[in-house]
This record gives sequence, C-alpha cells and structure tokens, in this order.
Amino acid sequence: MNELPVVHKFGGSCLRDASDLEHIAEIITNADQPVILVVSALWGTTDRLMRAAQEPRYAGRLVNDLASHHLRFSPALIDSPLYEIFQRVLDGIEESLTALATDRSDRRAYNQLLASGERLSALVIAHALSIRGFDAHPLGSEDIGLQLNGKGTATQVNIERSRRKLDRDAFHGVPVVTGWFGEGTDGNIALLGRGGSDHTATALAALLQAQRVVLWKDVLGIYPVNPRWGVQSAPIPYLGYAEAIEFSNADATILHPATVEPVYAMGIPIEIRHLARYKENGLKTVIGPDIEVEPNIKGIACIPRVACVNVEVRYAQDAALELSDLLQELNEADIRICSFETTNAQWRFVFPQHEVSRGVHIIKKRCSVVDYEYFAAMLSFIGCRDIDYLQEKLAQYHDVNESQLYQSATSIHMLSKRADISRMLDEMMALVSESSE
Repeated sequence: MNELPVVHKFGGSCLRDASDLEHIAEIITNADQPVILVVSALWGTTDRLMRAAQEPRYAGRLVNDLASHHLRFSPALIDSPLYEIFQRVLDGIEESLTALATDRSDRRAYNQLLASGERLSALVIAHALSIRGFDAHPLGSEDIGLQLNGKGTATQVNIERSRRKLDRDAFHGVPVVTGWFGEGTDGNIALLGRGGSDHTATALAALLQAQRVVLWKDVLGIYPVNPRWGVQSAPIPYLGYAEAIEFSNADATILHPATVEPVYAMGIPIEIRHLARYKENGLKTVIGPDIEVEPNIKGIACIPRVACVNVEVRYAQDAALELSDLLQELNEADIRICSFETTNAQWRFVFPQHEVSRGVHIIKKRCSVVDYEYFAAMLSFIGCRDIDYLQEKLAQYHDVNESQLYQSATSIHMLSKRADISRMLDEMMALVSESSE
C-alpha cells in the first residue's frame, strides 16, 4: 500500500447478523483511503468455544452449530474456494476438543480452539465482501508475522519483533485480519486478553503507519460515567492518550488496556464509533495526543468495593527495591492494583475487596506494619490534575466527610463510603457538565 491506510476494527457486538455486513460494506465503499479490517469472532462464538473446552464431548454438535451460524452470514461461501479453508478450521475445532477431552490442561489445543472463532469470522466476512465486489481476503495474525510478548497468553503485541517479521506484501486489496491472537514466544498461538482485538488493530496501525484507527462497537463512544450505573450522559468528544489509559485501567471496559500504547508515540488517533448509529448522529470519542488545558473533569471512573491498604516502610534506603519486588510478586499472583502511591515512609495500595486477604498476606512477608480499611468505591477524576480545584468543586456537590481524596502519579482519586454509588455519580455529573461548558 502506497497511501497510508485506515484500520477498522469490528468487535463481536458488531457482528451479530448479516445486516452488519451491509454496514461494513458501506464503510469500505465510502472510504477515501486504503482500509485494513481487524475482526473479532462473531457475536457469542468465543463464549461457546470456552464452554465447549470445559465439555469437549459436545464437539460434534458445536461444530455443526458453528458451521450453520457462520454460513448464515455468507451462504455462498459453500461454493467458494475459501470453503476448503472453512472446513479445515472446523476440523481443527474437533481436533482441539478431542485433545482437550484427553488433557484439559493442553494450552496449545485450548488456544487453537479459541482462535478458530476469529478465523471463521475473517473467512465469512472476507467472502461476503468479495461477492459485493471488494478484493477482500482473510489473513491470520500469526501467518503475517504478528508477534506477541508471551507464551500461551500475552498482554501485548511485540512491536519490534513484529516489525521484523511482518509480511507487508499481504496487505493489498481489503485485508481481513484476525484479531486477539498472534504468534507467541514459543512459536505457538498466544492469546491477548478479552477485547484484545482493539490492541491488534492499534498494533497494526503502528506497524503500517496508518492514518487512524476506528474501533466500531455497539456504543456511541466512551461515556463520562459508565452506563452500568444508570447515569445518562453523552460520549466524551476527545480524550488524551493518558486519559484514555486511565479510563481503560479503571472503568471503561469497552477499551482494552493495551489499546493506546502502540500509537501513543506516533500520534495516530483512535476513534470509537457505533456501527449502526454513527451515520445518523455523528457521535464518537476521539483519542489522541494529550493536550494541556485548564482543570477539566472529563469523566469519573468508578471501581466499587475496594480496600485501602496502608503500609509503613521501616527502611527508607531499601524502599525502592522492596517496592519493585513487591509489585512483581503482586502481579505474578494476579492481584489487581486499582491505584498506589508511595513515599519514603509509607505505601498506599487500593485493591478490590475480594483481593485484600491475598494482597495483605504478600505485603506482610516484607512489611510488618500493615492496616487496611474498606470503602464502597474508588472514584478517579479523569482529566483533572489540580487537587485544590477538585476539592473546591466537590465541596459544592458532595459531602466529603466520609471520603478520602488523594493524588497518585496518574490521577486524582476519591475513596468513598457512600453505598448509594449510582446516586453519588449522578450528583457528580454536575462536575463533568460544568467542566465541559
């Protein structure tokens, strides 16, 4: 590709039925630049494959159901040269389930099984587009040289290794690339976390120096407050890269935590759009370079049911080394750290309540003076770095007597004991509205 492409990623929520293919075809038709598609598995497919991995004896029924479901998207695939590949993927599902029936711990078979969802999706979407006149063809992420940074599972694409191995000649016409997986450090399939196709898209954008990335979803964008709390709001028009990372690490589950990193240094923008509704309302969230502005609360991320763990550090000269070792041990134990801040004399961690016992046990192996307190929620004020400004605004809308406000390296957080979280967030939307005026 001589002209810089635009990468379009379609998640499973945008791949529910054949009507979604019409939206995808329209996007490609109206594109002014070359396009690269990254696709997740069709809606519900990955969950079914995960369940089947626990009950491998249902392999035959699952394979038949998956074949029928995917052929409903593109019935003419059965008469296409791609049908042979389609059948090979189905055969691979049976082989993986047979292997798992013998050994449930067979990670290679498990990963091959789950990756088949994206393979089938890429095949039917590429074929459906080809019969609509596009030069579309499916590409497996590992086949084109996408390298992941782990064995079995991985947190991100290894950009440097992928840059050396990427088959750039494969990106002609309309490539339809499988998201979520790639080649691990052992040469076998490795999987990213759920939602990892977002990261696949931005990694490819960085590797191919794309103009931008569009993440098509079933939401209008990133909301100031997660809609699960029942608070009505419009999507945030613009987030800086750092703000988007904060949101994804806290409460914006529609964005994979590793999504922003590949494009951060290059300044490639990311757009989040609603597949079916973007054309009618034009609402979206754009993620791009960080912009220094006056204090501005763009959103409030909320993690319910947390505990604040305070640790007294006795030997300040060893604090940095001890902290590094402790963070590594907590990570290896898969304990989520919602936030942490440190001084030479004290460390403060915020864990989900259900992780407190394990977290404190690990900390006490290194530090004897440890205490913790439970809170109903931790709120993070996205876009605001001025704690004095925030305290002034909160005093107008919120009783802070049972709250703790503190600043970490990346954000300002509030630990609250108010149990009526939805009502509290609804009240605080006044802060977001006021800041956006």
